[in-house]
Amino acid sequence: MLAFSKDITQKEPKVPQESKDAKLKDYMDYQRKLNNSQIVYHALKYAKIQLEDSLKALRKHKQDPTDFLEKAFPFSRRFADPKTLLLMIKKLINGHNVPRKWYRMNAYYYTVAYDCLKLFFAFYNKMVQDSSEEAKDYSFSKGQEIDFNDWVYLFFQDLDFHLGQDLGYNHYPFAKRNKAIEEDLEKETQNGRSQKEGLKAIQEKYEIDDCSLKVLRNKKISDEDLELFYTSMDNQIYEFLTFKKEGSWESIDGECLMDQVYTMGSQLKVTVWKKRKKKEK
Repeated sequence: MLAFSKDITQKEPKVPQESKDAKLKDYMDYQRKLNNSQIVYHALKYAKIQLEDSLKALRKHKQDPTDFLEKAFPFSRRFADPKTLLLMIKKLINGHNVPRKWYRMNAYYYTVAYDCLKLFFAFYNKMVQDSSEEAKDYSFSKGQEIDFNDWVYLFFQDLDFHLGQDLGYNHYPFAKRNKAIEEDLEKETQNGRSQKEGLKAIQEKYEIDDCSLKVLRNKKISDEDLELFYTSMDNQIYEFLTFKKEGSWESIDGECLMDQVYTMGSQLKVTVWKKRKKKEK
């Protein structure tokens, strides 16, 4: 099973304050309809098939795959050629299908997962909007559209690989973090440092890992970074997220970090993303 920043195997999540907040309850009702582990599996499978079929068709007609890759895999294409990209998706699928083990993804794999999920969500949501019969073949969301922004907010640690690139929409709070990093990086480069030196100078401040730095510099993925490492599910890697806190100025009695994450998610869905959707219309 792939280990995202939150547990994608969690079923029927609940938040203590639901009974007092109608919007929060609506948001959690939406979350309870999702089978996130199945969503990830189908997203990776769909992306794999799309990549294989498209490359086969392009080779047949002796066409360059650049345009296709830019559209379907805009971020991961920067560090992986088609053959390597396909290998990475297969590794993600294989790791995801292994029971009782958590497979940790580095920044390269998170970037691939992001591209695959975005590609699949667009495909699936379009089927739901069109009331397509094919949408009934998927049971992981009980027939409802999946909010890509919300899913990324919940299950990605950051979007550092977006630095210097247009997000296309607000992935708050990731957009806020990225803007701060970009501003500090610009200051470093204005002082005469190269991008590589600038990133190294601000790495500790923003806790950017070494692999993320490679992705930001569009460095081709190495054999070492192609490895996916795992740990047993007996190791409670998400335990800190469900630890109940005692009441304080920043938390409510019996509230854990996941409760706070969901509460923030419901607020974002009502404000930031709702405004974005109105603007797009």
